[in-house]
Amino acid sequence: MKKQGVFKEMAILTGAVAIIAAAVFFFLIPSHTAVSSISGLAIVLSNFIPLSISAITMILNVGLLIIGFILCGPEFGYKTVYTSIMLPVFMGILEALLPNNQSLTGDQALDVLAYILLVSVGLSILFNRNASSGGLDIVAKIMNKFLHMELGKAMSLAGMCVALSAAFVYDSKTVVLSVVGTYFNGIVVDYFIFGQNEKKRVCIVSQKEELVRDFILNDLHSGATIYEAIGAYTLEKRREIIAIVDKHEYQKLMRFMNEKDPDAFMTVYSVHDMRYKPKVY
Repeated sequence: MKKQGVFKEMAILTGAVAIIAAAVFFFLIPSHTAVSSISGLAIVLSNFIPLSISAITMILNVGLLIIGFILCGPEFGYKTVYTSIMLPVFMGILEALLPNNQSLTGDQALDVLAYILLVSVGLSILFNRNASSGGLDIVAKIMNKFLHMELGKAMSLAGMCVALSAAFVYDSKTVVLSVVGTYFNGIVVDYFIFGQNEKKRVCIVSQKEELVRDFILNDLHSGATIYEAIGAYTLEKRREIIAIVDKHEYQKLMRFMNEKDPDAFMTVYSVHDMRYKPKVY
């Protein structure tokens, strides 16, 4: 069973890397933009180095892996090593099969948009399997360790540096598209990674506490926690029900509250990460 689990994991990682490679080959390379990735930097460097983009990507990824191991230690697991190597391998296969690849959309901006959407799917799969595509992730890790910069900011800075490198080769329109594409790539990747798993933290103060609690536990089959709250003006003690629900459960809960207790006081927060499941008391 363990071997089957490893095989399934590697198959998922391979599929995700194949999606990313397709996004780079069919959309990023024809657009000539350098959107927040080592592949984008390889596109720029291919104008100075007589090697294929896949070969340059392989050299950069392997080089960064070695530097990362030296400076940060063995923090990069086998998944990152695997994806870092397989990405240029897939790109090399596509280059061999389609040596005269041209833009599928015929428009530079549409190519960038298609790349952002497709690569975000692959990256979200990797993220949900606790993996990454290497490249700029390693650069960000190094910056985090030695410059004490937050990983998110380090990734953004590294991505913008890659985008601005297009200025050495391409016209102003391509540079602008690289920068704008890098910005929106971060937004879309965040949505695919975090937005799909977003939950709602609903805090309810209701006169019909028992009815609400019963609905959350027995109809939504969700957990809830009850806190004692004191109103600052009247000093009246009330009980607040807090539940973490997904989007579908949130809609059902809102319909229930509008029907049973429209005067209830509620606050709602977006939750992007949970380290444990709420206990049912």
